[in-house]
Amino acid sequence: MNAAIDLTPDAVDPLRDSGLYFNRELSQLDFNFRVLAQAQDPSVPLLERLRFLCISCTNLDEFFEIRTATVRHAQDFGLPPSPDGMTPSQVLNRIHDRAAELVDAQYKCWNQVLRPAMDAAGVRVLSQTVWNARQKRWLRAYFRNEIMPVLSPLGLDPSHPFPKILNKSLNIVVVLKGKDAFGRAGHMAIVRAPRSLSRIIHLPQRVSGGENDFVLLSSVLSAFVDDLFPGMEVKGAYQFRVTRNSELVVDEEEVENLALALRDELAGRGYRPAVRLEIAQDCPKPIVTTLLENFDLPDNAVYRIDGAVNLNRVSQVYDLVQRPELKYPPFTPRALRDGDTMFETVADGDVLLSHPFDAFTPVLELLKQAATDPNVLAIKQTLYRTGKDSAIVDALVLAARNGKDVTVVVELRARFDEEANLGQADRLQAAGVQVVYGVVGFKTHAKMLLIVRREGKKLRRYVHLGTGNYHAGTARVYTDLGLITANQDIGNDVHLLFQQLSGLAPTTKLKCLLQSPFTLHPGVIKKIEREARFARAGRPARIIIKVNAINEARVIRALYAASQDGVQIDLIVRGACTVRPGVPGVSENIRVRSIVGRFLEHSRVYWFGNDGDPELYCASADWLERNLLHRVETCFPVLDEKLAARVFRDHLQNYLDDNVNAWELDAEGVYHKLSPGPEEAAHSAQGTLLAKV
Repeated sequence: MNAAIDLTPDAVDPLRDSGLYFNRELSQLDFNFRVLAQAQDPSVPLLERLRFLCISCTNLDEFFEIRTATVRHAQDFGLPPSPDGMTPSQVLNRIHDRAAELVDAQYKCWNQVLRPAMDAAGVRVLSQTVWNARQKRWLRAYFRNEIMPVLSPLGLDPSHPFPKILNKSLNIVVVLKGKDAFGRAGHMAIVRAPRSLSRIIHLPQRVSGGENDFVLLSSVLSAFVDDLFPGMEVKGAYQFRVTRNSELVVDEEEVENLALALRDELAGRGYRPAVRLEIAQDCPKPIVTTLLENFDLPDNAVYRIDGAVNLNRVSQVYDLVQRPELKYPPFTPRALRDGDTMFETVADGDVLLSHPFDAFTPVLELLKQAATDPNVLAIKQTLYRTGKDSAIVDALVLAARNGKDVTVVVELRARFDEEANLGQADRLQAAGVQVVYGVVGFKTHAKMLLIVRREGKKLRRYVHLGTGNYHAGTARVYTDLGLITANQDIGNDVHLLFQQLSGLAPTTKLKCLLQSPFTLHPGVIKKIEREARFARAGRPARIIIKVNAINEARVIRALYAASQDGVQIDLIVRGACTVRPGVPGVSENIRVRSIVGRFLEHSRVYWFGNDGDPELYCASADWLERNLLHRVETCFPVLDEKLAARVFRDHLQNYLDDNVNAWELDAEGVYHKLSPGPEEAAHSAQGTLLAKV
């Protein structure tokens, strides 16, 4: 912790004490240790363990591209400390130390645990040290025929300055001795691996003797780099990779066309300021210093790597190896009953979808049927992430061509999906869809679909609201909740929200939904304070929240105050959590747990005891400052009592009972993996839901 906690009466608002808050960035890093623990767990199928290792690597990449870049920005502009009291420079130093621990653990897991286990199972990723003569001959021929023709090594001298290095690209710095064809003395050269080259090479069985034998491109480049410099001696070859700030910056109030501005930014994203340098462990210090100077990086931005700098590329092996016994057993998600149209089904009662255990098909079917139904007049939808080949977009295009009035709010600023979303927006507009790019200064993160249908003499609204994206791929690996309803009040609320987004309508009072940036934040605080009043009156008071991350300071202070009044609070937080639980006199009634399992936990559920008349909401918003204050988000109630009871049972209590994939956070900021007690049965929340499929 960063400071002692002063709870004396003279203290100025003791709930603001920096010692009560963990740092968000460091908490996010800790999440990746929990992901890595899945890779180290022998009860997890072997290739799934490989996948978890690679996920921890790609997560760390994104952490540097976004979170570390944000802290560097705060340092450069002298921004004040966050609620935990740490300055940006202190955070950067702590990030380096903690990330270095993570990197060390990742490579130990790969070198000492997974790679030997995979070898024993007949799935080999062969290092240069174990190549036999036949393999080496084949790989040298492969290098000369398939790799060498697309390489352009660059010697560094006054006429060849240090080249631009693309974000996260594989490179080798080569130390040379001798003279080239023009008599120039060789010192150092850079070999860049084009992205057109596969990072994993599958060896033919006739060459290797095994069906599943692979070699990393980085190993082949290092082994045969001397072929690129005939007549010169290669004294050393060292892999490196630079990670750059990938946060796109567009002044939306100044640009005339957001789509054009984003396209311009995307073109330069790969060459934005550097934030991290990964370099081979044995690279001499003078070369590291030269690279740091060229990338304008401080010493605490370098990470020495014991192996391939692009370890996450090993994830390709998962798809290349067809060994079902080394992966999780496949399953078929539940489907709705056949026969009825989606409109008939929803007219009979609300439909709750729990992905991936329930198929995403009903959402797609609802939209497909709306696209061809002559009684459907209008369709409105938000799109945040959809994927490049989206059946959702296909259905919207079909609807527009069939004469429906289709309006789509496309969030162009969905991080790392900007290019795909620009393409989808172009396609929708070409089909006659009215495309809206959201609200200046606020990302549209809400997940809403509204269908207006004529039924007799009346118009009826059908609505889908979700905690996840309209992306069929993520619906198979993320846990999310969706509600399809024809409830009149919810339909009217969603109608008003679309008016706000597309028509610049003024803020209007909603009957059922809470929305960011207007009513969700104060609404959450009011509900927390209501539980506190019940507790002070001696009544039962309880709050259960399931989100991906929490850091909004005012909400946290409200939780602390409610805890002091005796409210029992359970927080199920997958990733970053700045709440410090278990502090006597402050947060002793708050418990924090994280679930990391087969599926990525993504659903957001808020439950308030409300003196025996509980309220349950699902939402697109985490309890982060950005979601509650700077985005367009929706929070919707589950009004059907049976469905609300199902969400509570399956997605709250079930997760509180988990003693297999659960981690509990203590007052010192350390997560402890839970395990069943001597007389306790093992309980996996995700496993329980899978067993019901």
